[in-house]
Amino acid sequence: MRPSRLTRQLLATTLPAALIIGAGVAVADPMLARNMSSYGLPGGVDTPTAETLPDGSLGATVSLSEYARRGNVFFQALPGLTTVLRYGRVDGIQDFRQEGFISDRSADLRYQVVDEDGWRPAVAVGLQDFLGTGVYSGEYVVATRNVTPTVRASLGLGWGVLAGRPRVINSGDQGGTPNVDQWFSGGARPFGSVSWQVNDRLNLVAEYSNDIYRARYSDGSEFQQGSEPSSRLNFGANYHVGRNYEVGVYTIGGDTVGAQLTIALNPRDAAFPSGLERAPAPVRPRPAPAQDPEGWSGAWSQDPTAQPAIQRALSDAMAAEGQVLESMVLTATRAEVRLRNQRFINQPQAIGRTARLMTRALPASVETFVITSTSDGMPTSSVTLRRSDIERLENTEAGRIAAASTLTDASANVAGLVQTPDAYPRFRWSLKPYVEIGIFDAEDGVTHEAGAEARASYEIMPGLIATGALRQRAFGDIGQRGPGIPGQRGQYFSPEEYESRPELETTPEGVPRVRSDTRMYTGNFSPVIPEATLAWYAKPSDAVYTRVTVGLLERAYGGVSAEALWKPATSPLGFGAEINRVRKRDFDQLLDFRDYEVTTGHVSAYYEFRQGFTAQLDVGQYLAGDVGATVTVAREFANGWRVGAYATKTDLSAEEFGEGSFDKGVTLSIPLGWATGQPSRDRVSTNIRSLSRDGGSRVNVNGQLYDRVRGAHTVDLYEGWGRFWR
Repeated sequence: MRPSRLTRQLLATTLPAALIIGAGVAVADPMLARNMSSYGLPGGVDTPTAETLPDGSLGATVSLSEYARRGNVFFQALPGLTTVLRYGRVDGIQDFRQEGFISDRSADLRYQVVDEDGWRPAVAVGLQDFLGTGVYSGEYVVATRNVTPTVRASLGLGWGVLAGRPRVINSGDQGGTPNVDQWFSGGARPFGSVSWQVNDRLNLVAEYSNDIYRARYSDGSEFQQGSEPSSRLNFGANYHVGRNYEVGVYTIGGDTVGAQLTIALNPRDAAFPSGLERAPAPVRPRPAPAQDPEGWSGAWSQDPTAQPAIQRALSDAMAAEGQVLESMVLTATRAEVRLRNQRFINQPQAIGRTARLMTRALPASVETFVITSTSDGMPTSSVTLRRSDIERLENTEAGRIAAASTLTDASANVAGLVQTPDAYPRFRWSLKPYVEIGIFDAEDGVTHEAGAEARASYEIMPGLIATGALRQRAFGDIGQRGPGIPGQRGQYFSPEEYESRPELETTPEGVPRVRSDTRMYTGNFSPVIPEATLAWYAKPSDAVYTRVTVGLLERAYGGVSAEALWKPATSPLGFGAEINRVRKRDFDQLLDFRDYEVTTGHVSAYYEFRQGFTAQLDVGQYLAGDVGATVTVAREFANGWRVGAYATKTDLSAEEFGEGSFDKGVTLSIPLGWATGQPSRDRVSTNIRSLSRDGGSRVNVNGQLYDRVRGAHTVDLYEGWGRFWR
């Protein structure tokens, strides 16, 4: 029987309500998964459970069977919230290519509303394929409970494919929009599973599933994904290899065999948890006044040679720690140093090591230490400490020295500040390989390109930085091609035709091709210039930062970009504004430009929550002239891992935007030091998006102010304060 409209509305709001409640309530010791399902979620073979993963877990599951080849990327965004992005080849379904399969993208959300407690089971609510074409569309409520220490049972109620009632897929739908009107509709059926933990590595599972692996379209066509299972029972065996890997085999209906591999990483579980960096120099307690009367009296401060000698000694000691002493002001009782952190991903670790070195370099009368962090020549925050507290608390927990410190906005102009000799100008360069990988493309699958990149920067003076890069492709299968031919899916304009016909640089709907011709910038076997800029960073007041960047801003656009940010060091809230006047670069990525020119701009609001969460809202005009907003939510862990998701909606209609309906994606940034154990500020970052469309596109300008300053501000600084004594 179809649920009433009220019932469906209540069920549809269960998950959002649980997210709101759960964001403020910590879930202690959640029921953790024993194995992953073929959909990349804790579960049986195909059915879900109410289990979760360790908080922050990130990984991928690849599953192969007659019915589908699924690649799933999962992230445990909150202790109870599991998210999945999926790219799958679904056999037995035809599309415009008539190849007997389709390539499908989808996304899942699951929230564990309550955990197991006594006789109460863990309960979760989930949305499956709520942003895709709807091939896997279904919703569920499921409960899981430990029957014995080794046996765990789950029972749920499912809709859509989980009830064996696949949704009717709109043949003309562009995809990418939530199918809210279908949630918890169409009739429900029960499903269930039982798992047995044989030992600490092997887990066996049996399940009852309703999935008939069929797809129905609004044009009346119906496709069977392989042969319909002869039984509702599925069985699987999963084996854990080491800490991060799981291999499994399973049967569907007793007559189809599948296999899967899972790789799971956790930011809290690094290969080298303590790091491999050299231990810091110990704090040097001051001698008694009777043993050093001159040092305690402060008379040394009258000697004009004292500060240069002390500054040089401290600068050399900091350089050995990978830090730069940019400038310093010194009196008989107070010292302020301006620190450029070049080595540690956590700013408190650089501050703590600098504080130790100051106890070794400064005369005994200096009691107040002010350590000012800088970024691109801009002072971002000041931490004030008493030397006696550093001496007293060295061997205690970091929280005590945090309580004894004071964080304030750093002043741009400080009287008596002396720049360290040879700190500027400064030249840096690197030569290293690069790799670009494209995934989640429905037509190309996984693509790659590799080569070498030379990069250099020249810091002329504090805040004035010239940057450039030169890249040479070596090999890859990402070739140059024009955008798709309207009305002919899978067919593309040739590069020569696209360049010779300027009218093609606008879609039939009248939208300028600002990103849908991205492949025209690939496949160059001659050297290219990805970036060549001159940037000026400044701090006109204690809480205001500015940036102006000119040049070749990214591989597709050059011009002028200006930005201002208001962000007090002690506030979780910040506001910014950015304006860009850019012109489209020629496809050879050298010095020539094309005719398209546009002004873009946004006003932005930032807010930092606890547990490393950051929310950002950008409102303004995008590259194609469309107007709208972007919402970004990201989580950063104490060791530097960052995982985020964003969505952009503008005044372009779904038809004008094209497949996907609106822009969305996931960002991932992992510090190299997490994997190598060596201290480094370098990162491996990627933006996972299924499509490159024109709507909601922005200029990719390096040096965004918020990213430059937030590491030394309240929330981010104190999240990593545990490394102060490291």
